[in-house]
Amino acid sequence: MDGFEQARMGRAAAGRVTLRAWLALLAVMVYAMVLVGGATRLTDSGLSITEWAPISGALPPLSEAAWHVEFEKYRQTAEYQLQNRGMTLAEFQYIFWWEWGHRQLGRFIGLIAVAGLAWFAIRKWLDRRWTLRLVVLIFLGGLQGAIGWWMVSSGIGETTRIDVAPYRLATHFSLALLIIGVIAWYWMDLGHKRREPVPAWQRWSAYGLVALVSLQMAGGALVAGLDAGRTYVDWPRMAGEWVPQYYIDPLLGVRSLFEGRAATQFNHRIGAYLIWILSYVFVWKVRGRALGGPAMLLAGLVTAQAVWGIMTLIHVAPLGLALVHQGLGVLVLLAALRLAWRASAQSSASSLASEASTSGRVSAPASTNTT
Repeated sequence: MDGFEQARMGRAAAGRVTLRAWLALLAVMVYAMVLVGGATRLTDSGLSITEWAPISGALPPLSEAAWHVEFEKYRQTAEYQLQNRGMTLAEFQYIFWWEWGHRQLGRFIGLIAVAGLAWFAIRKWLDRRWTLRLVVLIFLGGLQGAIGWWMVSSGIGETTRIDVAPYRLATHFSLALLIIGVIAWYWMDLGHKRREPVPAWQRWSAYGLVALVSLQMAGGALVAGLDAGRTYVDWPRMAGEWVPQYYIDPLLGVRSLFEGRAATQFNHRIGAYLIWILSYVFVWKVRGRALGGPAMLLAGLVTAQAVWGIMTLIHVAPLGLALVHQGLGVLVLLAALRLAWRASAQSSASSLASEASTSGRVSAPASTNTT
């Protein structure tokens, strides 16, 4: 191997390491964004800023007069008029800072994402496939900002809503999970980890667990959006009943499954039991095999999440417990994705790696392994 070829291979390795570090930073920031977003919802802060100003909104009110202007805008919302009438300026500032911090963190994530892509392009570290992948990731981030405003706008203007629309909240939260999931998958793709081929049933079972966890978390967002987690606070029963009397609300009909507090919380409980059982069945089936370790990690996190969820429920979802519950949920999803990634070995890895070594650009990893 001559010196020129070694230099190109060294450039590809440096690009891979830097790209993984950048993805890890984005993942941590998105994780923080999810937690700050959860706190924003739990403190009823999401409607405190009534305008969408991506640029000028980066600066908070800097004078007493500016604060009163923002407060007056909030006073026009149904949330203030029907729920928070008489709120003081200091109380308004508390909820304002949560929402402003959530938006500001989103701006910072976007800046880091775009700057990173630009740097990698200038350094010519990316092949066409990875350029497209990162452009899609940044597009999802931009879309998330737009959906965030779409969510907030549901509680502003001519409406009697005192919270954002639960469906829109669930959409916003689900897209955040998709973004952090895509980042994690990319990060694993760029690692020097060998994935052993597994039977098809194991691969599809792993994919199924990812789907169930994702649906469970979307259902959790509906529970949060409806404040259903603070409605039935006994366990294992709900208001003393195994199946709540108003599982199907006569006024909602079938919509109770998505808009009823009893139905959404009951379904969230049943989903948790199902995922817990299936995760341990999968552990038993793959014990001593390549997926045994990742499966056990997932089952352990599911158990911790279930126990913490019960604690959160019976304590009427205080801010601290609820945020840990949400944070653990994201870790469960990441563990499920790790399991699915381990089960999805690609036979074309070696050819793509060959392209990386000859072009000096980041491509798919040469090896796949046990992460």
